[in-house]
Amino acid sequence: MQISTKIKNIRTSGTVKMAQLARELKQEGKDIIELSEGEPDFNTPKFIIDAAFKAAHNGHTKYTDVRGTLALREAISKKFLQDNKIHYSSEEIIVGTGAKQIIFNALVSTLNSNDEVIIPSPYWVSYPDMVKIADGTPIIVSCSKEDHYKITPATLSKAINKRTRWLILNSPGNPTGAIYSSSDLLSLAETLRQHKNVSIICDDIYEVFTYENKSFANILEVAPDLKNRVLTVNGVSKSHAMTGWRIGYAGGPLDLIRAMTKLQGQSTTNPSSVGQAAALAALNGSKDIIKEWNIVYTKRKNLVQEKLSKINNLAFLNPEGAFYFFIDCTGLIGKSTFSGLKLKSDIDICMYLLEHAQIALVPGSEFGMPNFLRLCFAKSDKILVEACKRIEKSIYALNT
Repeated sequence: MQISTKIKNIRTSGTVKMAQLARELKQEGKDIIELSEGEPDFNTPKFIIDAAFKAAHNGHTKYTDVRGTLALREAISKKFLQDNKIHYSSEEIIVGTGAKQIIFNALVSTLNSNDEVIIPSPYWVSYPDMVKIADGTPIIVSCSKEDHYKITPATLSKAINKRTRWLILNSPGNPTGAIYSSSDLLSLAETLRQHKNVSIICDDIYEVFTYENKSFANILEVAPDLKNRVLTVNGVSKSHAMTGWRIGYAGGPLDLIRAMTKLQGQSTTNPSSVGQAAALAALNGSKDIIKEWNIVYTKRKNLVQEKLSKINNLAFLNPEGAFYFFIDCTGLIGKSTFSGLKLKSDIDICMYLLEHAQIALVPGSEFGMPNFLRLCFAKSDKILVEACKRIEKSIYALNT
């Protein structure tokens, strides 16, 4: 069978690849601790499941509006206004099969051949390949540790040219947990005002999980004049432990939402009707469960932070949000395993930890930052303590 050049030229998602490998090893009977996939370990709250069951039982199992049900879009409009001080009408909102599809649809709906998309690095693994599928060119802008892995106005200005169509901002960030503060966003907005050809995708999927008194902000909260150039993307996957329900959403300019709706109508049509009922219950329900989970994640973050800080040759910045540690493993490059294999890259280190410690992590090169490892701490305390013990033991077993 002929496979298109476009598909041949994109990569398999690094997080999906490592998670699948971990699942296969588990099926073989291996005691794998899976810290590679970015998924809450909590169950979807009961009141959400009950709402989905009631919807299905009452016959809400048919096609809906391609954009999502009016009730859900109105709830999303209310969420944006209450939580982010952004006014989107229900006509300016679209619901999709996960935030990933929303971003994909936006890129495919707007990019022509040779159009460029600026992607700060480290980045979520799928951004560059989605741009390529849309016939665009990803422009990777490396962000330094000194800048907490965030793009600055100076580096943004250097990357922009007449072909630039989008800047993707992910805050809190995957894989770093970095948060763009209101002042960060205000400074970026000053630069963006000078380049009216550049629009902004704000991927806010980890919005509700912040630590160390850090607060979340969207660029439209500080620069509302950019509203006709911003697509605000979010979803219920992380906030309500609903990754498998596949419901994401976005608010944006009406012409863009209409274009995305046209594309969605020719691909997946509407997202799951029952999933939408569940998302409606999530957005209209109490936020107490999110507050409780944030307390738990904070405890887990502090636990892993304490354990990892005692392991030689590992370094990291404390995450401000999301639920990942992005660990600099440069100090392990060049070391040898007990069998004599030399570790030449972060991929080698990940495979060594998978085989020797039975810990599944993701190499930083998948996020555009070689010599790093991403660890997801959305696991129980018991699992995280055991994982850190195994990592420490395996690292100390290396030869210099």
